[in-house]
Amino acid sequence: MNDQRDLTLILKSRFPLVVIKTHEEQRVFGLLERIANLESWALFGWSVVEGLRRVGIGQRMVQTNELRECLKHIEATPQNGIYVLFDAHKYLEDPINVRLIKEVALNYAKTSRTLVFVSHELRLPEEVGRFAAHFELSVPDMNGLRTLMKEEAQLWQKQQGEPARGQQETLDALLRCLVGLPLEDARRLIRQALHDDGVISASDVTRIGRQKLEMLGEDGVLTLEPDSARLHDVAGLGRLKRWLELRRQPFLDLDNTTGLDVPKGVLMLGVQGSGKSLAAKATAGAWGVPLLRLDFAALYNKYHGETERNLRQSLKTAEAMAPCVLWIDELEKGLAADSGDDGLSKRVLGALLTWMSERESRVFLAATANDVSALPPELLRKGRFDEIFFVDLPDAETRKEVFLIHLRRRKLDPQGFDLDACVSASEGFAGAEIEQAIVAAKYESHASQKPLDTQMLVDELKRTKPLSVVMAERVTALREWAKDRTVPAC
Repeated sequence: MNDQRDLTLILKSRFPLVVIKTHEEQRVFGLLERIANLESWALFGWSVVEGLRRVGIGQRMVQTNELRECLKHIEATPQNGIYVLFDAHKYLEDPINVRLIKEVALNYAKTSRTLVFVSHELRLPEEVGRFAAHFELSVPDMNGLRTLMKEEAQLWQKQQGEPARGQQETLDALLRCLVGLPLEDARRLIRQALHDDGVISASDVTRIGRQKLEMLGEDGVLTLEPDSARLHDVAGLGRLKRWLELRRQPFLDLDNTTGLDVPKGVLMLGVQGSGKSLAAKATAGAWGVPLLRLDFAALYNKYHGETERNLRQSLKTAEAMAPCVLWIDELEKGLAADSGDDGLSKRVLGALLTWMSERESRVFLAATANDVSALPPELLRKGRFDEIFFVDLPDAETRKEVFLIHLRRRKLDPQGFDLDACVSASEGFAGAEIEQAIVAAKYESHASQKPLDTQMLVDELKRTKPLSVVMAERVTALREWAKDRTVPAC
């Protein structure tokens, strides 16, 4: 985008009012100074601290610190020009101020005075809003961010006498994390990452992602999950892994050079503890993008309309964090209807479905569910998600892989165990249940002051009743439902 060209076009279109919502006051004012110089327009600036002053000749208008007095001066003067008003939003509830603004707008044909409102949050009253044009500063794209990173790296090298360092993969992840931020915010975060130790690391990417979420004003409904896994941390699920790998590059291709549709999302149904949540985390880790978790419990509010507003704001924040993975765990619980909710769950579902259908941002929705009967049919129709996968109980080969992963994670040598015996004893176990059996066996090992061995593991597995036994009817019903309706993840 060419900000100078676009803003000049708005000003030449003879809009008497222009609204610019931004935190980058200096960037806006510098832009207006360049335009005013090129077009030979008079430029004025106002703030409650300095009052009204003319740029270039340093002339200050006395007794104009109050917005009302400033507007009276502008309305009375025959001086054409651009009048930039900073942080005027606090004074727009005053009906006299609103009327003075309207007078300036109505008399624009006689005296071309353009009021430019610059504030982080501003909404003009309805009676003057129809006279206004809105302008939004562009944010740097990936090429712009690469240029910015290069500039800051060169500055670091000049100051420190040594080059900045970092893996290309980590650098790309950091730049993707900065997409959507204003120029100066992105510059400050790059400087912070470099001036820490001169190395761009994974911890810098996590910290910047968290700071970006804070800048966007998120209040707890969305959380940034720092410990996203990798696909090799997930046992089995070969079809799902391949499906995700095929879509990695098109999702990260911000310039859309492939010409492929942007992946929208995936729903993972399955038995509890079978690895659905881990697969959602691994998607973000494998793609090198932030993982955001939407907490439905924090979403709901007792006041009418607040829950839907919270959802819309959270989804808007997720779009500002794009490219990212948005993880909704146990989706059916968040959308479960209650006879006493006065239609709230239906309104939440409607807002979510509308966003899923209409969004254009690179937010990949990774949702998990255990109880398919609690999901509304309209959520399952083709097009809401790119695919619906069923994550079944692990087979023998996958269970062996689960044992290998969790033994190594606890610094235990798998070669010291009879894995075939462990796999045989864990028939019907989900991955999470195998992990907990290893944890429990380690406690037994510690209590007996003996090293953990195969027999301890097998004994613990025999003492445990897996969910496939405890809830056999429900698990069987779920597996039967999924047989011809979903794609097997393994």
